[in-house]
Order: sequence, then C-alpha cells, then structure tokens
Amino acid sequence: MELDLTKAKEFYSKMLLIRRFEERCVEFYSKQKIRGFLHLYIGEEAIAVGIMNALTPEDAVLATYREHGQALAKGVSANSIMAELFGKQEGTSRGRGGSMHLFDANTRFYGGTAIVAGGLPLAVGMALADKMMKRNRVTVCMFGDGAVAEGEFHESLNLAALWNLPVLFVCENNRYAMGTALNLTESETDIYKKAASYKIDSKQIDGMDVVEVAKAASRAVEDIKDGKGPLFLECLTYRFRAHSMFDAELYREKVEVEEWKEKGPLVVFQKRLEEMGLWSEMDVKELEDEIKTIIDEAVEFAENGTLEPIEDLEKFVYSEVSNG
Repeated sequence: MELDLTKAKEFYSKMLLIRRFEERCVEFYSKQKIRGFLHLYIGEEAIAVGIMNALTPEDAVLATYREHGQALAKGVSANSIMAELFGKQEGTSRGRGGSMHLFDANTRFYGGTAIVAGGLPLAVGMALADKMMKRNRVTVCMFGDGAVAEGEFHESLNLAALWNLPVLFVCENNRYAMGTALNLTESETDIYKKAASYKIDSKQIDGMDVVEVAKAASRAVEDIKDGKGPLFLECLTYRFRAHSMFDAELYREKVEVEEWKEKGPLVVFQKRLEEMGLWSEMDVKELEDEIKTIIDEAVEFAENGTLEPIEDLEKFVYSEVSNG
C-alpha cells in the first residue's frame, strides 16, 4: 500500500474524526443528553480505519458495543450515529438501540452487538450465506479480547475453518477486556495462537499503527476473496478511557495509561509522516476545522431530532399472528 499525501490525509482525518466524536460524546453524556451505557473507542482508532480501508461497500462488518469508531470508519453518517445516541427517531435504529446497537444496512454495518462474542456466530452465518450464494465478498467480525473466553469464539472459529468461510476475524486486544488483565484470565495471552489451533491463518499486529493494520487487512481480504478461507488478525491496542462511563477503572495505574497515550494511533502516525516528510504538508488545522463542522452538524441534527411517540412503544416489538 502506497502512503502518499492523499492517503495520509484520509487516514489522519478519519482517526481524528473518531477521536473528536468520542470526546463530544463524553461532553453530552455528562449533560445527560446521552444516556445508558457508553463505551468509547479512544485509543483504538487505527484498527477501525485500517480495517475499513481494505473493504468494498459490499463487504459487511459486525462489531461490539464499542462501535462508534467502527461505524464512522465504515461510512455510517455522524448525524445518524449522534441521533441514535440522543435517542432520536432519525438515528440508525430509530433511537431504540442507543450507543451499543448501531446498525446501518445501507453501509452493511450490522451492529453493534451488546453480548460479548455475540457477533461471531452471526458473522459465520453471513459468510456461509455469501459462500452458498457464490458472492465474492468478506464479512469482518470485530471483537475484544474478552470474547476469547466465550464459547462462541471457539465454536465460530471451528465452523469457519471447517467450512472454509470468507470471514476476517479481528480481535481488538486492549489487554483488559472489561476490567481484568489478560494474563489473569487466559493461560495463553497470544490470542492469535488460539485461532491458529483451528488451522486458521493468524497474525498478531500492532493495532496502534494504522499503516500496519491497513497493510495486514488488505492482504487478508485479498486472500479471503481468492478462496483461501477465514483469516485472523490480533490487533494489539489499548483503550485510553475506562471500559465504560460507569467504570471506576481501579484495575490499572494512571501512569500506565499516560505511557500508552505517548504511543497512541495519532502520535504514531504523526511520527511516521514526519519521517516521510509528509507531516509538514498536512494542514492539520484545516482538518480539525472540517471535523469540528461535521460533529457540530451532527449534534445539531440530533438536538433537532424527534422522540418516538409513546403510542409506538410496541411497534417493532410484537407482531400480530394471523390465523388465516
């Protein structure tokens, strides 16, 4: 993959959009405009941007409940995401799903899954359907290291390997799952080795480096579409915020978080561009202004959105059964 000025601006602006969007979410959560659970993607931006760079509009993505960044990178509009977070009908799920259940069929972004590891069997089913229908496309399933402890992880990888399905499994290993260090929950902390035990081509990469993620994802997607079956990427990363806005974050030291911030996705990418002589050609202020405008418009769109009327409470929940 050639990294020129155009691609550099694209990568940086997308990661910056995710970062600034999440920061605004914190602001509106504090104002109680956003309610319920809120899981932020700050620190993990390189994975979403790098993975989505390898996909076509026909490729599908299933994500976790920490999915704002993934949805933005896949092309879901900031307006519809913010409206969903505000609980408005103009949101991706008519305001019914909130932060954990973003869904947009137009961009083939199928969640937003609140159950840990819940997206893995869905991804296997979607990939099986594509294979049976002879559609040459990839289903990407993104999940955290906490999902590795669930049975769905092993069942899904086993079936994907047995059936040679076009799935790209992407583990966003942030080392703490919900709030416990990986070495306290897994006897084998190199997760890609678990995937390899199912005879799946598996790699461990630096999830803080958008270029490395993009290169690995491009190779993986190309191989899958060539019929080489499922692949597995373990992206080593680190979330800078707590697990959720309710998390007291007592399981790690603040100094550790600050150390990781010095090797975060935006910092790593800036250093790469400086070495290449491209950073001086980037108008970062212009990018910041453009992103601020996008997010301001998203907030205005959400604020002006409409709440679903009470009389629609049972709509989409119960179906009428006909005896005819």
